[in-house]
Amino acid sequence: MAVRGDENKEDAGSLSPGETAEQEEDSWDVLFNDDGDCLDPHLLEEISQKQGKVKKSIQEPQFNYYSGPVEPQLDLSEDELSHIVEIYDFPAEFKTEDLLRSFHSYQQKGFDIQWVDDTHALGLFSSPIAAKDALRSRHPMMKVRPLSQASSASKAKARGCSDSLLPAKERPQTSAALARRLVIGALGVRSPQSREEREAEKRKLQEAREQKRLAAKQREDAWEGKCKSLF
Repeated sequence: MAVRGDENKEDAGSLSPGETAEQEEDSWDVLFNDDGDCLDPHLLEEISQKQGKVKKSIQEPQFNYYSGPVEPQLDLSEDELSHIVEIYDFPAEFKTEDLLRSFHSYQQKGFDIQWVDDTHALGLFSSPIAAKDALRSRHPMMKVRPLSQASSASKAKARGCSDSLLPAKERPQTSAALARRLVIGALGVRSPQSREEREAEKRKLQEAREQKRLAAKQREDAWEGKCKSLF
């Protein structure tokens, strides 16, 4: 019994190349229309089965990189304002001097108050280290928390006037010795101070210079230690 496929092979072998090309074109015209759709149901089923196998062989992605959690943007303003804390939950009758009195130990290095409302205020310290130290302190009439945990109004106040909320500067020690000397020299009179008073004033100025020198050295040592820890 002859097989149809074998007959086609024998017929194809007996044809010339030109006739073979024409027969292949005719067979494509029979199998597909002008739009490229398959007209042979058996061939269409075979193509569909093969496409199904190809689709099944494609592995589903294990990770969806487009649906991952979005990392929050760093708020640089909080780092720049880390010397500020929120003072809250104090009596509405409190005034600026009441808050300053509660943080009197920081006033020499530098401390200031910026009001938000009757029961919220911003505490401006001389440095982030001083602000962290104040967060560890306890006050019976008020509470303190970092700016990152502050109320919305306090955060808006800090961000809205960040340029003016610079670290509070240390108050310089003053002395009337220079002014007195200038006045006495201008008037051409003798100083009413005794020798002991002048010596005491000189010692006070010398102590102030020494404290300033030690503070500068401590800042330099702290900076060098910080730099060494980075390497």
